[in-house]
Amino acid sequence: MPIGGGAPVAVQTMTDTDTRDAAATLAQIRRAAEAGAEIVRVAVPDARAVAALKEIIPDSPVPLVADIHFDWRLAVKAAEAGAAGLRINPGNIGGPEKTRAVAEAAGRQGAVIRVGVNSGSLEKEVLARHGGQVTAEALAESALNQTRLIEETGFTALKVSLKGSDVLSTVAAVRLWSRLSDVPQHIGVTEAGDALEGAVKSAVGLGLLLAEGLGDTLRVSLTAPPEEEVRAAWAILRALGLRARGVEVISCPTCGRTEGPVAKLAEEARKRLADLTAPLKVAVMGCVVNGPGEARHAEAAVALGRGHGQVYISGRRVAAKVPYEKLIDLLEAEVRRGAWGIGARHDD
Repeated sequence: MPIGGGAPVAVQTMTDTDTRDAAATLAQIRRAAEAGAEIVRVAVPDARAVAALKEIIPDSPVPLVADIHFDWRLAVKAAEAGAAGLRINPGNIGGPEKTRAVAEAAGRQGAVIRVGVNSGSLEKEVLARHGGQVTAEALAESALNQTRLIEETGFTALKVSLKGSDVLSTVAAVRLWSRLSDVPQHIGVTEAGDALEGAVKSAVGLGLLLAEGLGDTLRVSLTAPPEEEVRAAWAILRALGLRARGVEVISCPTCGRTEGPVAKLAEEARKRLADLTAPLKVAVMGCVVNGPGEARHAEAAVALGRGHGQVYISGRRVAAKVPYEKLIDLLEAEVRRGAWGIGARHDD
């Protein structure tokens, strides 16, 4: 998985299972990968979790990053277990000598290191130099100190992340880092919130940065299953025209002219076509004002009338006066027929 250097922005997530339960963790990794995760991070809190990595890594469909805090020896053992990457935190990994030991182990095993700086765990001395305030400058200083220390060992397979729960300070830190260093950045707003609040914060923060060409990998951090994080990440990338994957359902907000159950049909279309990975725009429109026009601009669409609807494929109407209850059946059948290539399973 190439990171930086003009490669497409990679989508990451993190498991929320107990890594020591290898079967449950691997099952969740597979679900995340099916949703579009390209890199998955797993927590490694102790030696039992390291032992589980030896079972998980060989069967993982995507590269795994071991998330390490407090004990540098776990990072060394995770690299030896075959982790593709190590995430270490300057605020708690144990000082310069421990960091060097991790870098040497990663170098021997061919693993990548992410220096992950979080607003909640800055080094005390860095925080003190900035008046006890978590600023963009403090986050960047912490990351710069750590990357320089690692690079002194000759290790260069690095990326960094500078994250806070505050959107604007995170954005400022990422912008500052881009002026200080060309080490690739993993971006995200940490502790963003639940599926709604977290998605909004992430869309604002990541959208600002990605629109400026900043960010090489990303995670949408939600208090929700990893698959939801992945879907939100792809939605952000799609909205910015950077990457596209799977079905995008566009639907009208409804008004007094709405003729049918737009929300129900839109959700049904999303669920029925969720397994497709090829980029596909599906429109579900509720009346004759914008319905036919939007339908003609989507690869597949339904436009509702009173008691029935029309189905469009590639801008051409293929059926009229279809009862509501049969609309999505017909839409799905036409999509899966894939005469114009939509039915294939592939990423962008």
